[in-house]
Amino acid sequence: MDNELIDERALSKLKWRCRRGLLENDIFIERFFHKFESTLTVRQSRGLTALMDLSDNDLLDLHLGRKLLAQVSPELDHAEVQEVLNMLRETC
Repeated sequence: MDNELIDERALSKLKWRCRRGLLENDIFIERFFHKFESTLTVRQSRGLTALMDLSDNDLLDLHLGRKLLAQVSPELDHAEVQEVLNMLRETC
């Protein structure tokens, strides 16, 4: 079930959840959805949702590689979040 694609309703909710206050983050996330929305899995959506709990500055530091996930939030340093973070970095 983790590798199933998310449905349109879940994708819409996820996009809404990913709206950020910092323009740079919004740009990265918009690029992410442009590239990956048609192939986004349930597992990846969980990872992305977890990243959205971070502050805008921490999220930007992760996008740009200025900090490691373990430095920002050790409890989020697991495979599904790392996978999505790598996907986000591909869109920079």
